[in-house]
Amino acid sequence: MRFLKIVLLIFIANHLMAQNSIKILTEKKGVSLRGLSVPNANVIWASGSKGSVVKSIDGGTNFEWMQVKGYETRDFRSIHAWDEKEAVIVAIASPAVILKTYDGGVNWNLITEILDSNMFLDAIHFKDADNGWIVGDPIDKNIFLLHTKDKGKTWQEVGIDYFKSNVNEGEAFFASSSTNMKHTKDALFMVSGGTSSRLWINGFPTNIPIIQGAKSTGANSIAIAPDENKMIIVGGDFTKDTLKKNNFLCLIKKSNKNNQTEWQLANKYQNPNGYRSCVEFIDNNLVVTCGTSGVDISKNGGQNWNLISNKSFHVVQHQPNKKAVFLAGPSGSIGYLSLD
Repeated sequence: MRFLKIVLLIFIANHLMAQNSIKILTEKKGVSLRGLSVPNANVIWASGSKGSVVKSIDGGTNFEWMQVKGYETRDFRSIHAWDEKEAVIVAIASPAVILKTYDGGVNWNLITEILDSNMFLDAIHFKDADNGWIVGDPIDKNIFLLHTKDKGKTWQEVGIDYFKSNVNEGEAFFASSSTNMKHTKDALFMVSGGTSSRLWINGFPTNIPIIQGAKSTGANSIAIAPDENKMIIVGGDFTKDTLKKNNFLCLIKKSNKNNQTEWQLANKYQNPNGYRSCVEFIDNNLVVTCGTSGVDISKNGGQNWNLISNKSFHVVQHQPNKKAVFLAGPSGSIGYLSLD
């Protein structure tokens, strides 16, 4: 009987992997992709190492690979696109640069260059078409945050008074997938990692029960359900990427007796199957998370996770108006996963 149970479990696992297989759409040896933006069902942009940007305008059937002239050695880990013509990319380290294209990547305009040797820009996030933020690692224990109100044409530094606390020793932000910031109607959320990992809500930090204590540990990515009533945070230890302990948490939105919003930790939720650098809601129940040790899906809002692939991906993004996602990662790989 025990043997039959084991065989049945293996059959179920294999069936799930076959049912939810990831189709590789393009690859490029030697390139790591960590930036991914999918503005509509047909347009996909990705960015990464060696000054690389890749784009599809037909839903992933064909891809155009390009190398940004003059920036061939830079690592563009963050990208945001509005359509097939207009996009902004961010290079991580000094000199930190922000570039924008208006012609589909034929030409890239230098918007901002920051020469500070301590600069390291981690992620970009837009609340709407005009308002966006770029977060960088702390300088002198202050979080570096830029804001644009004009679709990335100009950027201004957010004053340090916005943050109600300095960072802790060893606390920073990961540039693993450019998804450590998210918005609701009334709040900007950020997750930090490292030796100290916290959730920041409109500049206020809150301790979170996720693995921390080493430079390689902590929160990497945050996702908020479409109805804005649930939040999922993933991370772990990227040097021990199969470790499942304390790599995930789910928060449920509640109202207290004073009718104020609170986020309460959900208990008895299963952890994903290892370190995860990105998480994405498809709808209020369907969630996909990925990392260097594989891809998991949840059909019940993060309560349970099924490992569907051992393939390494850094970032996942929902395909608008579809029950599907695109994923990007090492070796210039972009994958497609249909969840119908």
